[in-house]
Amino acid sequence: MRLRLSARVPSDLEEIADFIAADSPRHALRVLRLLRAKMKEIAKPPEIYRLRPELGPDAQLAAVGNYVILFRIRRNAVRIERVVHGGRELLPLLSDNEHESPSS
Repeated sequence: MRLRLSARVPSDLEEIADFIAADSPRHALRVLRLLRAKMKEIAKPPEIYRLRPELGPDAQLAAVGNYVILFRIRRNAVRIERVVHGGRELLPLLSDNEHESPSS
């Protein structure tokens, strides 16, 4: 399946990198590589990830260390909605993306 990113994903990744880089720039790069690799991996068999209806319609989640990738399957594509720390309140983060245009 194709991989699409919401408009928020680049800033999510930048925030994660900046936060981690304050302690270890090297670790920040490693985490970003892991997150990007997981996003590509998700697109191959997205159906293996459990639906998370408590987060929203068709919501799915994949964990990478302390971080989670929130995504949905949309029109033959996997759309990554957010990439955030797993300790955050996830429902409002995914709900905000419901109002973005489908082409993003």
